[in-house]
Amino acid sequence: MTSTARRRWSREIASEVDGIAFEATGPVLVHGYDPPAGGMWIDDVIPSQLWALDRNSGEILWKSPCEVGYGRGFAAGFGARHEVVLLGPGLSGHRIVQMDPESGQLLAAEPIPPFDEGHVATDLCIGLTPNTIFGIHTGGMVEAWSFSQEGRRFHHLTRAGDRVLVVFSDRAKKRQGVLALDVTTGRSLGDILAPTLPVVHGIAVHEDEVALLTADLQKALPPELMTQFITELAIRDEDGELFDSLSILALSASALPGDAPLWYEILSTQPADEVPEVGVTADSGKLYLVRGAMLEVRDILTGRMLGDWTVPGLDERIGLLVADGAGLLAEEHRVSIFELPA
Repeated sequence: MTSTARRRWSREIASEVDGIAFEATGPVLVHGYDPPAGGMWIDDVIPSQLWALDRNSGEILWKSPCEVGYGRGFAAGFGARHEVVLLGPGLSGHRIVQMDPESGQLLAAEPIPPFDEGHVATDLCIGLTPNTIFGIHTGGMVEAWSFSQEGRRFHHLTRAGDRVLVVFSDRAKKRQGVLALDVTTGRSLGDILAPTLPVVHGIAVHEDEVALLTADLQKALPPELMTQFITELAIRDEDGELFDSLSILALSASALPGDAPLWYEILSTQPADEVPEVGVTADSGKLYLVRGAMLEVRDILTGRMLGDWTVPGLDERIGLLVADGAGLLAEEHRVSIFELPA
């Protein structure tokens, strides 16, 4: 029987939350903004604030005005000296910002190219636009590399050790795949999945295991798995259309196109507009699948189901992160920590 996840604490935030970050230790970061009166703002960027909360109690450690505002693109995390690192829009263009983790004091800021999706790690920050991916040295805040590829549009990114994994679409085929880049040089290491999928809703990684939330797996699976896949699909699909509208595909981060997946699972054959909002994240060898207010947990290496919970507010989430058995959930005006299997 599905149980309700245990809430460690919850904190109401006066501003509207638009970003969160935390690690296995240290504070919870909450980025938020106050909407302008009447919902209109003359500039492209709304000024924001950053809160640091105690990860055990939710107590506010500090609140500071933030040079990174609400607008196009946002990413947050921590540097090698545990300094707070933010990427996002400012009033004079996009910036990378460092802040003191104890007080919120601004330490440094540098301009960076605009981006739509970002990732922060202690050594490298990565930004993605439809046409370009770039790396920024986290400590020195200078560009490390830039990558583009003719005929491809970029959608999502994540980090798998010494590789950057990028979901892309082939403009001619109008299908999506996954590309690997060297994290140090930005050099292409080739595709780990050829452009065969109609859509990738999300990507999550732990060490060498990569999980994609997708649909219509038929063209992405090798011939030796086709009979098994069609049989499973026929059992689930009562209408006989033999189409999976939502599935998980798990791969190795060092896979080659045509390699068999680590595992796959058909989640739904319902029409796409009847599937609840979904998402994936991973931590400590576990894959966390969000479906509405439900959180399902699987072993990311094998796909074995480990449990499922109802998480209050999950269906209204701004974001969900998991680190060391703690699930950080952000809603529009609230952040909460839930206990999850470590």
